[in-house]
Amino acid sequence: MRSLFQRLRAWPPVKKIGDRLGWPALVGGLVIGILITGVRTAGGLQGVELAVYDQMLRWRPEEPTDERVLVVGVTEADIQRLGQWPLRDQTLVEALRVLLAANPRVIGVDFYRDIPQEPGSQALNELLAQETKVITVCKLGDVNSSGIKPPPAIGRDVAAQRVGFADIVVDPGGTVRRAFLGAQVDPRSPCPTPNALGAQLALRYLQAEGIQPQQAADGTILLGQGAFPRLTANAGPYRGVDDRGYQVLLNYRGARGAVAQVTLVEVLAQQVPPQLVQDRVVLVGATAASAKDDFYTPYSAGLKEDQKMPGVVIHAQIASQIISSALEGRTQIWYWDEGLEILWIFLWCWVGGVIAWQLRHPLQWTLGLTGAVVVGVGLAMVLFTQGGWIPLVPPVLGVIGTGMGVVAYIAYETERQHRLVAAKVAQQEQQIAILQDLLASTQAMAAGNLGVRTTQPSRREDGLLAGRYQVVKVLGEGGFGRTYLAQDTQRPGRPPCVVKQLKPGRSDSQFMQLARRLFQTEAEILEILGRHRQIPQLLAYFEENQEFYLVQEFIQGTPLDKELVPGQKRDETYTLHLLRGILEVLAFVHEHKVIHRDLKPANIIRRDKDQRLVLIDFGAVKQMRPKTEGTEADYTVAVGTRGYAPSEQMGGRPQLNSDIYAVGMIAIQSLTGLPPRELELDQNTGLPVWRHLAQVSPRLADILDKMVAYFYTERYQTALDVLRDLRPLFQR
Repeated sequence: MRSLFQRLRAWPPVKKIGDRLGWPALVGGLVIGILITGVRTAGGLQGVELAVYDQMLRWRPEEPTDERVLVVGVTEADIQRLGQWPLRDQTLVEALRVLLAANPRVIGVDFYRDIPQEPGSQALNELLAQETKVITVCKLGDVNSSGIKPPPAIGRDVAAQRVGFADIVVDPGGTVRRAFLGAQVDPRSPCPTPNALGAQLALRYLQAEGIQPQQAADGTILLGQGAFPRLTANAGPYRGVDDRGYQVLLNYRGARGAVAQVTLVEVLAQQVPPQLVQDRVVLVGATAASAKDDFYTPYSAGLKEDQKMPGVVIHAQIASQIISSALEGRTQIWYWDEGLEILWIFLWCWVGGVIAWQLRHPLQWTLGLTGAVVVGVGLAMVLFTQGGWIPLVPPVLGVIGTGMGVVAYIAYETERQHRLVAAKVAQQEQQIAILQDLLASTQAMAAGNLGVRTTQPSRREDGLLAGRYQVVKVLGEGGFGRTYLAQDTQRPGRPPCVVKQLKPGRSDSQFMQLARRLFQTEAEILEILGRHRQIPQLLAYFEENQEFYLVQEFIQGTPLDKELVPGQKRDETYTLHLLRGILEVLAFVHEHKVIHRDLKPANIIRRDKDQRLVLIDFGAVKQMRPKTEGTEADYTVAVGTRGYAPSEQMGGRPQLNSDIYAVGMIAIQSLTGLPPRELELDQNTGLPVWRHLAQVSPRLADILDKMVAYFYTERYQTALDVLRDLRPLFQR
């Protein structure tokens, strides 16, 4: 399995994506995605997803009242005024006669009448037998009941057209989110109808419009302009829900005003305008809380009172959903299939990982992850207003989980690298100390011909280095070796690279062994530092003919010494940007306890593609060779350039803030237009005398003087300390 993963990772298209986006982000997204989808499949997120689904329904604007549906509710006031409950059959007959006189298209009676409620049962049965516009109810059997029969006036042979079952499906927790439209008729059931009350009323209403139900090849019910895909056990926010019968997600019109409502007493008193009834679907049922025929809905959590919706109103919402979809194309609440949902979840996991990997600064990745969550929520909400439900909780968890996982990995890896580099640096310092002792005896041993090199490094302007790197030209040379521009002949397109040749000062076995260790340690350090985007990436390192070579990324740009032209002063704004650009990279270097040792304008390149400053030519391995007659006079024996290297570095004891001294001198050079060696030094403090040569604010001048303090104990100790003091100047 591991071998398969490694082969997949090495495949060029995959490798390119992984290198660009970050392997930790991709692998972390994969792991978190698998974890989230596993928990979701097991139902672990269903409660949270349903709660979010409810909230999205509450956020969605309520739709206008459906004028085609009217509810006649029996309220608490009606019960008190009539002095009866359950409602007597005679009272129900009187109400139905008033309603029928106004010529409704269909009436649904949401009262069980398998048992007579005298007086008036005979009159009710006669009315029900004669008036085919009246639809009554029965109840399907369940674990708590064997079912309830329709009124005796409705025979089993006509029940399929004259009766609707009143059953409402309720989710765990008591909330109604699904519309139960139909069920297979059980010959043994006392409720012999295949349609729910709301569906039966809608079908009767649509018959007058010439609309009959059809069935698609996949079993989807088609009605006019509407399609009603059957809800499955894992549809939308559900996992393993009871999907028996024909169910769809209930697309509520709103919490209060979805349909028009009047009271039973108003109907009996003939106070309801006939046009409010004519040609409409009318439902008669209990709306009083004492009837205990009410249910929690997704809107309940947002209501302070009357949190439950009467069952008769839910039936009315279902009828409205079917009618408006068939006649107007009102969308159902749709959702993706499981495969697309899983892909969506993984995509957001990877988004969170990539954001955390690419935006390393805490504020940046915090804003990035927050922005991703906001975009995800916004997109889900926009689609929901159009009837679309897409997973929201798993993607949010994926963004946050993968993002925080990658951040934790970065923190762990950074700490591990810090420890590793710190150990390498300590090892490096020991090796340098030994090498310096050996180099100090070079001249004394030269007379004895003990392997001291007295020639310059060999020129390699022809042929291949390491059988791979074709030298194009010499970029620079000095006492430490040469720097070549070369082409990598073993990579597509022969991309350019920089090859640095480093020739040890002696060739005896003891010195070469130490030099080889120093070279390898420096290469390992550069490989870690090269992961920063403003430090050249180390591509390879090798030894050939007792000479050492570093192969690094070629930075196309302009060295800073070409910008800082002698005699040309730069303003404070330019200098502040210069300081920030160098110090931000130096802070990363110093976090790893690494000293650059040779910071100067020639070793800083402004990269063409993004104008960022790149630090090149770290100086530790230069100590394999002493200053000789061919060496540039500006270099110190301990490595560093005179004027940019402070006193402790010239004495062979560089500190981290020796680099800060060099940056300060570069900034002073920018402001004054003079190289550091042309500045006078104060005899008392050792500070360069420069303020009279530049136009600079007192605050920046004070910061620069502290950066170039003669004693390193009086200097800024870290690059972050300098950046903190410069921050108010950046914000001006």
